[in-house]
Amino acid sequence: MALAAIFVFLLVAALHVLDSMLDLAWKRGSLSDAQLKLRVEISEINKEASLLSTPSTFAQCAKLKRLSVAKEKELSKLQQLDIKGKQSLHDKYGKVLLGTKVLTYGLLILWFWSAPVTTVPKHLLQPCGRMFSWRGVDAATGHVVVGILPWLFLTSRVSKLLSQKLAPIFLH
Repeated sequence: MALAAIFVFLLVAALHVLDSMLDLAWKRGSLSDAQLKLRVEISEINKEASLLSTPSTFAQCAKLKRLSVAKEKELSKLQQLDIKGKQSLHDKYGKVLLGTKVLTYGLLILWFWSAPVTTVPKHLLQPCGRMFSWRGVDAATGHVVVGILPWLFLTSRVSKLLSQKLAPIFLH
């Protein structure tokens, strides 16, 4: 029965890692070619404008600064469109992942409702053994029987913590 506990933990951990990777990828974002090209143009225009800071070239410098401001506005519009597109994509994948989590948890609960997930010696669960017990103690071995609901709660918390630490490593 220990294999079932490991299987449940790995399944829950995989779902949490996917969720963390989705959130991290959405937060990081990526630059499109048009955005990158505009950033380069803006920096070149600003360099040219800084070179033309003498009184005789004031008009040309002001013209370059206005062009730079116009390019920055264009860049911000592109970024807003990109953010809206990413938000809708993130929402769609987030809903699919949430549905997958609910379905997986439901199937695991149905599968292990009448059977224990694992058995653990009493001394390992000494302070909180009653929380994890499922119908008490196995009479044959004297070990505490762990049910699916406490096991899902425990593995969910642990895998969420691990996924927050491991997702940046996977996307680096």
